[in-house]
Order: sequence, then C-alpha cells, then structure tokens
Amino acid sequence: QVQLVESGGGLVQPGGSLRLSCAASGSSITTGAMGWFRQASGKQRELVARITSGGITNYADSVTGRFTISRDNAKKTVYLQMNSLKPEDTAVYYCNVQGVDRTTGSVVNAWGQGTLVTVSS
Repeated sequence: QVQLVESGGGLVQPGGSLRLSCAASGSSITTGAMGWFRQASGKQRELVARITSGGITNYADSVTGRFTISRDNAKKTVYLQMNSLKPEDTAVYYCNVQGVDRTTGSVVNAWGQGTLVTVSS
C-alpha cells in the first residue's frame, strides 16, 4: 500500500507564495504521473498541475505562469510552488500519485489527505 503525506498549506495574503509537498511511502512502489488537484467550497475537484515520470508538465489555464510542479523521484515526492496567489486559489489541495506496486503488479492510484490553502488579506 502507498500512503501520501502532504504538507505546506496555510494562510497567505494575496500576491504571496506557498510551497506544497507530497511524499509517497512504500518501497515497492514505482511512481508514474504525479499531480495536484484542488477543490474549493461548493465546487468540483479540478486538476491544477501534473507531471509525468519523464518530467512533462501540464497546468490548468488558471495557474499557468504562477504555479510550478516538480518532483524528486529518489524521494518519491512531488512539489507545487505557488506564486502570485489569488483569493480564488483558496481550496483544499490534494496530491495524486499513479504508479505500479512491483510486488503485486497492481496499479496504484493514491490520494493525499488534502491540505487547506487560504488566500486572504
């Protein structure tokens, strides 16, 4: 089983920055694509950013140019650097990790517990 531990959320003023981290546990897990989603109050969960195992990234239009996703494969960790934050970025942010469990051959699609990001003055 893979578990994801998120950190880095909090309260920030508009224009500020935060960095989210998500570490995957499980030595038998080979990680594939990793991503960040968010869910604002009363809205559906949406993709924020995604990065493949080869480092190819894609972003939601609303965060392009402000957010940067990266990963450390050795640490099985994905990061989301968020700059120029806006009140509309307020949401619970969830990391998602896809991969394969080498011991069972099963596909992994794991979610973090969520971390709240609040952008407010």
